[in-house]
Amino acid sequence: MKRTVLTIITLIFTTSIFAQFGAPVLVSPEIDGNNVTIRFCAPKAIKVELNGDFLPKKEVETPQGKMLLPAPVEMTEGEDGVWEYTAKDVTPDFYTYTISVDGIQMLDPNNLKVVRDGQRISNMFIVPGEKSNEFLEAKDHKGMLSKVWYPSKAFGAERRMSVYTPFGYGESNKKYPVFYLQHGGGGDEDAWATLGRACQILDNLIAQRKAEPMIVVMPNADPNSLAAPDIMEPLPGPSIFSLGMESEELHSGGAYTKDLVEDIIPYIESHYKVIKKKEARAIAGLSMGGIYTLYTTARHPELFDYIGVLSMGFTPGRDAEAELTPIKNAGYKLYWVGCGESDMAWENAERLLKGLDEKDMEHTYFGKVGGHNWDTWRVCLKEMAPLLFK
Repeated sequence: MKRTVLTIITLIFTTSIFAQFGAPVLVSPEIDGNNVTIRFCAPKAIKVELNGDFLPKKEVETPQGKMLLPAPVEMTEGEDGVWEYTAKDVTPDFYTYTISVDGIQMLDPNNLKVVRDGQRISNMFIVPGEKSNEFLEAKDHKGMLSKVWYPSKAFGAERRMSVYTPFGYGESNKKYPVFYLQHGGGGDEDAWATLGRACQILDNLIAQRKAEPMIVVMPNADPNSLAAPDIMEPLPGPSIFSLGMESEELHSGGAYTKDLVEDIIPYIESHYKVIKKKEARAIAGLSMGGIYTLYTTARHPELFDYIGVLSMGFTPGRDAEAELTPIKNAGYKLYWVGCGESDMAWENAERLLKGLDEKDMEHTYFGKVGGHNWDTWRVCLKEMAPLLFK
């Protein structure tokens, strides 16, 4: 324990001295083509490990069974206590990582690009390439991301959401369609804008004329909070996720879907330049957000012409016939399902796809993705967004 405390104090002191006296800052990450080098200064450390989703995978036993997951790797100590690891032939994509120093998880102080997944904070980098080019900042024609507080009657308090407006929105007199994009369990209103790269993806697709200019509303779909945990503490009481998977309250998100329909949509349509018609509204969600999408569209089929379900479908106790009939009767323009066979939600997605087939409902299925993670959901957004509002 004393050695661990000494290591942490040394790291803090070293970083402080570097900052004050201008000592050279390490280049980390260093991206050279498809090779990525991470460096970390820890002169007194005994063992330094790198954890990242770009590292080689090994078979790990999980509650969902055996899965191939990235495994931590030991970094090598060089001169002046600088530890280093180079990953070779890294596929172009968006990646996150952390560093473990003598068992204590830390961030890379030389990389200011940080993302948060719930309460987990990691560094990030992007290896440019065909798959990841839309994840990079657009060269020009960038839209704007706003953090918006709105009054929620459903929750009896103000809640926060993220709203993306496309390039030119402020100067234009035109009205825009709206895409309501929901995160999954454990996420919040920051998830799609950071881990999902929603703004960059939309900026690039719109600039390339592959997608229609649209407003994207990213609500806080967590029924147990009013805003992200770095802004506000969770609401008191048990988590809705402690309920059984067939609980009606879990599928409705408690007060969340009521908030979406009665508070969020009216707020957007009274405060933004939008087209207030069904054909100008889209809704999608990943995982738990997919459950909310299924629940909301079945009970309010008059609201959305474009529907997307990512890494989700019907849980075993849901009645596909009852849930899909209102949507078919009301009519729609796009029903899009994105889920790979290695996704832990695949069996739910299969039930949804089977229900759509049995109802003879036209739909688009995209399965060229991997597991239940942001790598899948970023690709799904890239594939679905160009099909909206056509």
